[in-house]
Amino acid sequence: MKPISIFKSLAFAALVCTILSCKKNNNEFTGSGKVNLEFDNMVGNQKLELDTGAYTNANGDDFKITTFKYRICNLTFNKADGSKTLIPESYLLIDAADEQTTLQTLDNVPAGDYVSMDFVIGVDSLRNFAGAQIGALDPAKGMYWSWNTGYIFVMLEGSSSKSTAKDNMLMFHVGGAKAPNNTVRKITLPLPAGGLRVRSNAKPEIHLKVDAAAMFKGTSIINFATLNGFHGGVNAPIIANNYAMGMFSVDHIHN
Repeated sequence: MKPISIFKSLAFAALVCTILSCKKNNNEFTGSGKVNLEFDNMVGNQKLELDTGAYTNANGDDFKITTFKYRICNLTFNKADGSKTLIPESYLLIDAADEQTTLQTLDNVPAGDYVSMDFVIGVDSLRNFAGAQIGALDPAKGMYWSWNTGYIFVMLEGSSSKSTAKDNMLMFHVGGAKAPNNTVRKITLPLPAGGLRVRSNAKPEIHLKVDAAAMFKGTSIINFATLNGFHGGVNAPIIANNYAMGMFSVDHIHN
């Protein structure tokens, strides 16, 4: 009987260890954590330098950038099993002239392992037509059309010797959430190998590259002699279709 008793004791001990181990692993995936998003503004492979940087678009036109701002919202993190986690009230405004806005923190992200992320470039229809709001949606941020009851989603201003506008200006103010000029665009970005690991005791950081030059290539190559600016309208979807194809990418993650 002794060998059987010893065997039962060992089996019981192994079972207890397994249960405790499982409990520990499960605890690692409970609760929520913070996630940092760092936006690295680029023009192609060059770092964006407002006012001083000299760049060339896909059409071969020279240009400089004095203003580059953009909105994203409805951030969603996706798991390998297809489940999705929408981050409530995730309305962000990034301004290349304001370094503080290029690092954004998402609070209360459910713990777990994520393999991709979604977000909307712009402001969803519900909030776009809700009138002036606060936070990132405050009209004082300079990305709001009071006369059009809506938000500017992406703003790029600058100059090009090829522009036929006054003072060779470039002024692309992309916005509009109604057909036929709806510029709301949703994109999905795969995350690098290893994905995003959110835990209650850590603050992972996603580094996103944002390529301003993507506004001028993609579905349409932009010639600044014929298209050098607008405030929404029929040309806005042309630029929106371009940047939806490649303005944002995930460079790397620090877990």
